[in-house]
Amino acid sequence: MKILLVAATRPEIGLITEHFKLPEKDFMQTPEFDILITGVGMTATAFALGQHLSTKYNLVLNLGIAGCFDRSIPLGTVLNVITDEFAELGAEDRENFISIDELGFGKNSYTAYNNLLSESVIKLKKVKGITVNKVHGNEISISTVKARLNPITESMEGAAVLYGCENTGIPCLQIRSISNYVEPRNKAAWEIGLAIKNLNEWTIGFLTNT
Repeated sequence: MKILLVAATRPEIGLITEHFKLPEKDFMQTPEFDILITGVGMTATAFALGQHLSTKYNLVLNLGIAGCFDRSIPLGTVLNVITDEFAELGAEDRENFISIDELGFGKNSYTAYNNLLSESVIKLKKVKGITVNKVHGNEISISTVKARLNPITESMEGAAVLYGCENTGIPCLQIRSISNYVEPRNKAAWEIGLAIKNLNEWTIGFLTNT
């Protein structure tokens, strides 16, 4: 099985590239898997996927860290994001938000379709994510998006990857590790190192046993 690993930044998967002794490039190739570093955000992700996504891949594995709306989930936890939504794609109507679905111009939500029976995947908690251009750091906007979409995770790329996979018919999996809770910006409380360590260790195990 040929896998395409997709990540926004090199540090998020640095331990993986070290483990497999891969060069520091934005696109790295091996016989079993390739790695694509897209850059941060939906636009950069879509552009990079447009250059490299193809049906030669049997699976796209989107990796990264994420913010979490659920404080019962410990920082560093690795999660399986099975649905993801473009949270801001639509229109404001005074105090209300009209999604792109309701406007009749497309859809917001995408699912990570795959038939993986790997024990390492099955044991992960399945959650819903949202994809944003601006990460939340204001109590009012946090409360509003929680009431409207009830998400667990927040990233800046996830739904773009799932969109690309759905439109090319390629199975996909989005795995994210929690680096921080979604709250007013508080860098002192972040656990980025732990999140990256746990994400990379999970991925190395998955690649080794797949």
